[in-house]
Amino acid sequence: MHADHKQLVKLLPLLPILAELGRTQHVTETAELLGVPQSTVSRALSRASAVVGTELLIRDGRGIRLTAAARTLLPYIESALAEFQAGLDLVRHESDVVRGKVSLSFQHTFGEATLPLLISAFRSRHPEAGFILSQGARDTCLSELASGQADLALTAPVPAASSTICSASLYREPLRLVVHHGHPLAGRDSVRMQDIRRDPFVALEPGYGMRSLTDALFREAGFRPRIAFESQDTHTARGLVAAGLGVSILPPGGNAPGRHISPETGNLGWVELALESGLAFREIGLGWRRRKPGPDAEPDPVRFFREMVLQEGPQLLAGLVAARSGRG
Repeated sequence: MHADHKQLVKLLPLLPILAELGRTQHVTETAELLGVPQSTVSRALSRASAVVGTELLIRDGRGIRLTAAARTLLPYIESALAEFQAGLDLVRHESDVVRGKVSLSFQHTFGEATLPLLISAFRSRHPEAGFILSQGARDTCLSELASGQADLALTAPVPAASSTICSASLYREPLRLVVHHGHPLAGRDSVRMQDIRRDPFVALEPGYGMRSLTDALFREAGFRPRIAFESQDTHTARGLVAAGLGVSILPPGGNAPGRHISPETGNLGWVELALESGLAFREIGLGWRRRKPGPDAEPDPVRFFREMVLQEGPQLLAGLVAARSGRG
């Protein structure tokens, strides 16, 4: 440890006593105000003078008087103590206010891992924080955000910024063509949209984020899909594909049921293929309402959670995204 640092370590416990001595100019009064024996104050004064290397206070009748060295040092002591007190007040305030509730609307696909990871990270720092969760289609999430039912919305695509809504991207993941393990394309590394022109397609219902993304992919390819089923969640869509009832375009499935085929599952099983399209991805992001200072200001628990998600979310979720996308 550096010599100067050792001196600082010795001085730190003495700073409150020195600051009070500088104010009262009296050892007995300082001891009474701090609730310590007078001998403790006297010893602290001696130790501080020894560490600094010069006398800080000299006796003047029944009181004491600051030396020139002490008058130089005292403003820095008071400033350091004030800064620490400000930090302590902030920590206590945050601990206090994060006992409130955060209302969050999210799409079904984020309930399995993305959202739990973010909430877990936040609750590790603020265990008293509460959450009101609502899940549904992207349109439903954005409607709840706009109406004030939700403080935040986790969606894909990212909500468009407007005069009333703010948004930020957290991460991007590829979209995959999902086919039955016995499908003619199953052995390919990548496919074009044209390769599924004649296949029955398992889509999500209108209003869901994935539906808008797949509609854009088909528009780019120049044809409409032959929709065989419309589902409300990706798990059902993947299950229909695993049964050989169509193909679908979905986010990476990780280790979802059907990836590993076994005799117990009969002929159920699916494989994912890369799509040769610049639109084959989805951007996941957070949306929140623009608020004005005053009664409608963003509550502190919401602000703290939002700031953590925006600042640390991409890194927190990086491993999950890589594993699900086959890059881990």
